[in-house]
Amino acid sequence: MKPRIYTDTSVLGGCEDDEFREPSLRLLEAFVSGELTLVLSELTLRELETAPPRVKAVVPRVPRAHIESLPLSSEAEELAAAYIDDGAVGLRMRADALHIALATAARVDVLVSWNFKHIVNLKRIHAYNAVNLKRGYPLLEIRTPREVPGDE
Repeated sequence: MKPRIYTDTSVLGGCEDDEFREPSLRLLEAFVSGELTLVLSELTLRELETAPPRVKAVVPRVPRAHIESLPLSSEAEELAAAYIDDGAVGLRMRADALHIALATAARVDVLVSWNFKHIVNLKRIHAYNAVNLKRGYPLLEIRTPREVPGDE
C-alpha cells in the first residue's frame, strides 16, 4: 500500500517559495507519479481558497486517483480541542491543532508541513502525541517534505 501523506497548506505554498521549492516539488512529483498518496483535508482546501493563484494551481497537477480527501469530523474537532486543553498549542492556533487531529484520526502515515512554530516542532510533536496516546490513537509522524520522498 502506498504511503498516505497528509499535506498542509504550507507545503503547497512551498512549491512557490524560493526556500522550500525544491523539496516541496520533489514531494509533489511523488504524488503526481502515484508513489505516494496526497491526503488533503477540507481544512486545507478552505485555506487554499485565499491563496495566490500559483499556489491554488498546485493541487490540480496531481491526478485525482492519487488524492484522498478528508472531511472535517466531530472526532477531529474533539481531538483538536484536547490538544488545546492539554497545552500542546494555544487556542489561537486551532487550525494547526485541527490539521494534526485530522491526520491523526485518519491514521495517515506522515503529516508534512513547513510550519516550524506550531507543527514541525519537537516539543509540540511530543505534546500532540501524548494526547494521542492518552486517547487511544497511534503516534503521528510529523516531518518536513525534505524527510519524506527519498531525499538521501
